[in-house]
Amino acid sequence: MKQEIFSLARQYNVESVFVSSYSHFSHDQPMQWVYVDAEKEAVDLYIVNHAKAGDVVVTQDVGLASMLVHRNIYVVSPRGNVYTEEEMGHRLYVRYLHAKQRRQGVYAKGMKRFSAEERQTFRKSFEKILSKLAGK
Repeated sequence: MKQEIFSLARQYNVESVFVSSYSHFSHDQPMQWVYVDAEKEAVDLYIVNHAKAGDVVVTQDVGLASMLVHRNIYVVSPRGNVYTEEEMGHRLYVRYLHAKQRRQGVYAKGMKRFSAEERQTFRKSFEKILSKLAGK
């Protein structure tokens, strides 16, 4: 996924910055990395504090997405779902229900691997946003 983000951003002449905790250090080059403490939510806090209107953030974290979309920041999931302000209430409610189930001992299966179709959906969604920002 990182490579798709990097190559599309470069194609549209947009800077891409990857944010991670030090515990997930990566040697990917020539990608630009920002490392933050391994504390819980440190990556999210960095993104919230540094993202500005017109930026594009890739995350599957609905809570983070909810803090960004109302600030005119484009948010897309790694599976290609574009988050919108209008749907955030529903997405947060579903997140709440899943957390409630986990507290009751009901666990859903983990995330499945990305399929080629999902990668293509992400690529299309991400490129559509970049194209819109570039005015093409």
